[in-house]
Amino acid sequence: MPFVKNCKILMRQEVAPDHYRIGLRAPEIAQAAKPGQFCMLQVAEGLHPFLRRPMSLERIFPDGVSILFKVEGEGTRMLANRAPEQELSVQGPLGNGFPLDRAVARHLVVAGGIGVAPCPALAEALVSVCGKAPEVILAARAQHLLLCEEEFRQMGCTVHVATDDGSVGARATAVEMLERLTPAPGTRVYACGPMPMLKAVAEVAQSRGAECFVSLETQMACGQGACLGCVVESRRKKAGEKMVRVCADGPVFDAQDIDWATHNFAYDR
Repeated sequence: MPFVKNCKILMRQEVAPDHYRIGLRAPEIAQAAKPGQFCMLQVAEGLHPFLRRPMSLERIFPDGVSILFKVEGEGTRMLANRAPEQELSVQGPLGNGFPLDRAVARHLVVAGGIGVAPCPALAEALVSVCGKAPEVILAARAQHLLLCEEEFRQMGCTVHVATDDGSVGARATAVEMLERLTPAPGTRVYACGPMPMLKAVAEVAQSRGAECFVSLETQMACGQGACLGCVVESRRKKAGEKMVRVCADGPVFDAQDIDWATHNFAYDR
């Protein structure tokens, strides 16, 4: 059940250039939230900007949540300038989260860039529900843009770091690192990042017989499926339609359900 609550900002920190973490006191939202869900934030007081901004739930605590985001435009810049003790109007939790199954033998989390945002909550839940920390592929363009590595290691995750420039970890893409780790039947891959990366991750998982669930990143206006501004094409018809709404039907999908062929992405591998 989603709530609309005024939530106090408990902390705000810049974790990398133009990347911020905000902690919110939001007990009702936290109690209802599942890893992979998101919320819609009113980034400033008043009517400008008019639309809320969708944000993944990075961590879920007993009395609140944390949000990890990158400054991309005016709205996120305004959010980055909010201060502790101020309040934000938060709508959530929204969408569908990651499926968790203790019967799965191996869990692999693939996070590209700011796509890491929902992954700490997922890793924490896998430890809690499945009793074993997942392996995490953490990819970024360079070392100074690498996010959440210490948090994953503190959870007991094996972290495989990949950077485009080789400044830390392997000089590789997230997809190249996934190929090296040889997913197989009995492996479940979870991925979040840019759409070209997700398409390539889905192809690798499918070719190796592994399950794959992806968290899609799209522009959203309402966050509840009414405006149809975040639709993508699916391979499976729902109510006679091939389009699915990322906000209401996702943001997490079985990668087999997405019609990747309709998206002309080129992924630099």
